[in-house]
Amino acid sequence: MNNHKEKIFDYPLFSLGFRAFFALAVLSALVLITLWNGLFKGEIELKNYFQLTGWHAHEMLMGYTSAVIAGFLLTAIRNWTSQATLSGDQLAGLCLLWLYGRILPFYSGLLPDLMIAIVDWAFLPVLIAALVKPVLAARDSRSTVFMGLLLVMAIANTLIHVEQLGMADNVGQLGIQLLVYTIITMILVIAGIVFPFFTEKGLSGTMAIRSPLLDVLSVVTGVSVFVLQMFDIGGAVLIIAVVGAVIANLARVAGWYIHRIWYVPLLWILYVGYGWIILGFVLVGMSAYGLIPAYIPMHAFTVGGIGVLTMGMMARVTLGHTGRILKTSNVIAIAFVLINLSAFARVIMPAILPDWYGQMLYLSILCWLAAFSLFLYYYGPILAAPREDGKPG
Repeated sequence: MNNHKEKIFDYPLFSLGFRAFFALAVLSALVLITLWNGLFKGEIELKNYFQLTGWHAHEMLMGYTSAVIAGFLLTAIRNWTSQATLSGDQLAGLCLLWLYGRILPFYSGLLPDLMIAIVDWAFLPVLIAALVKPVLAARDSRSTVFMGLLLVMAIANTLIHVEQLGMADNVGQLGIQLLVYTIITMILVIAGIVFPFFTEKGLSGTMAIRSPLLDVLSVVTGVSVFVLQMFDIGGAVLIIAVVGAVIANLARVAGWYIHRIWYVPLLWILYVGYGWIILGFVLVGMSAYGLIPAYIPMHAFTVGGIGVLTMGMMARVTLGHTGRILKTSNVIAIAFVLINLSAFARVIMPAILPDWYGQMLYLSILCWLAAFSLFLYYYGPILAAPREDGKPG
């Protein structure tokens, strides 16, 4: 029995966090959106712990995005701290906890709602507990920041479940906002660490300009916009914060930018993803004056910023940590175009043609599903196979 267990968990998929969680993220990106489309159209009827819109938002953040974050941090923190992170049966157990969080909401009525909430809520605290030991052992300041951000995400998820369980009113949407804004903040922090490095590795003979001041300003100004929105503070104060966030982040990216990135899909996808976040700040300002609906900047941050950047990060991290050449195929270049078309149809087109909202939503869904289908086709075998150079991981 033990030998059988060891064979299962010695499989490459459970050798390092990015493998299992990136695979789960891609599968969830396909399954969750397909289910949501059927539920939204009324073609599928399933009892759920969440309301339809709340389920969609929660699952794309706590399902898809949290899986990407878990895979990235379990891998990156091992590199940054030179300490072991979860693998084998422990990693499989964490994956199973994540999976239960996705499945149990459909058993509402058969299982107590409190049990469903606890299982979903437990994922982030367990992930934090798994990462705390290597972080404390290495005293790595970068990793400590991410522990704090994961804790804020856990608090946001708590707010969602508190309202869902009837313990408080009008805090669920606040929890969704806090989740989105914390994830975007995490992306801004990660960008300062990996964008210059990835750019220099991807373009030989180049040097990206690093500015600790701009790194801080880009995050602080972005967080200021998010805080003002959460407290429903608009007017000139919000516009000043928006302008500050746009300028700081544009200046930061300008220091890293080299025109040759457009010849390297693994690089331009990251920069375009960051561009969606900057556009999101611009759209927040437009929304504050009633020029566009409030859902448009939110989807710029989610479908654009989170969707595009997470696909780009998964593509780059997977190749780097499986010992492969850092060059992607035409299949993935097409997937990168499709994920951006999905964001364009979800963000830009509804702002230009609001009467075509339904058609643009359907086009966005089709592009999203096509992009992740191609991604799974190309990267699925890589995630499940041993490193090409024979090294562990």
